Amino acid sequence: MRFEDALRLGDILAQAARREIMPRFGALAAGQMREKSSRFDIVTDADEAAEAAISAALQAAYPAAAIVGEEATAKDHARLDAIRTADLAFVVDPLDGTMNFASGLPLFGVMAAATVRGEVVLAAIHDPVCRTTALALRGEGAWLQREDGTRVDLKVVGAVPVQEMHAVVGTNFLPEPTRSVVNGNLSKLAMSSWFRCAAHEYRMAAAGHCHLLFYNKLMPWDHAAGWLLHREAGGYSAHFDGTPYLPTHFEGGLICAPDESSWQAARAALLEAAR
Repeated sequence: MRFEDALRLGDILAQAARREIMPRFGALAAGQMREKSSRFDIVTDADEAAEAAISAALQAAYPAAAIVGEEATAKDHARLDAIRTADLAFVVDPLDGTMNFASGLPLFGVMAAATVRGEVVLAAIHDPVCRTTALALRGEGAWLQREDGTRVDLKVVGAVPVQEMHAVVGTNFLPEPTRSVVNGNLSKLAMSSWFRCAAHEYRMAAAGHCHLLFYNKLMPWDHAAGWLLHREAGGYSAHFDGTPYLPTHFEGGLICAPDESSWQAARAALLEAAR
């Protein structure tokens, strides 16, 4: 993957957002949104139309690539195997933050990552409202691409003690008793929040506007692009047990921090039960 591929991927996401997502924002009828696994897990006509548009554009640009879209994979879980085996695969989240989108909140994004035999090599996270795209190439850094063609390099914030950390912490998918342990430890941080939108959470961390990201459920469309963006912006991340993240890992939790020492301190502060 090259710089030109990053710009192409960003453009594909932006076009799908302009044509399929934004015209539906604030205009969804009752029949245009449906529950998937629960009332907290929904899909809308915008999700499905955007995924179809992105998939078609990627297939035209990269005919040999496998496309692993969130909505298509919900109907055929075997598609996930391509992330590990394909010489080139694109993992697509056509509308991250669907609950926000359906609620009329302008906090949602479009994400895609390119993988080569299980390694993330390219990431794009597009903001349809501000019309900017955060991009990362493995080994080449991360940057924000504006609609006028200008770009700004992305860099994680410097390390601070745990008590000064601003963190994004999602505990709703944690099993008990870990969920209660982490919730009980949040007061050790300076601030904690959760936006219901990994696209914006990863962009915020990569741009240096928060110190810590903490997740449990790791579906690849939610994390592959953001993980590479954060890493290429200079950050450090690992599963709860310290092992490296891969897009083929769907469990094990994930902590993203400015550096390894910050990661160690945050892990200890959040996951250790009171004695």
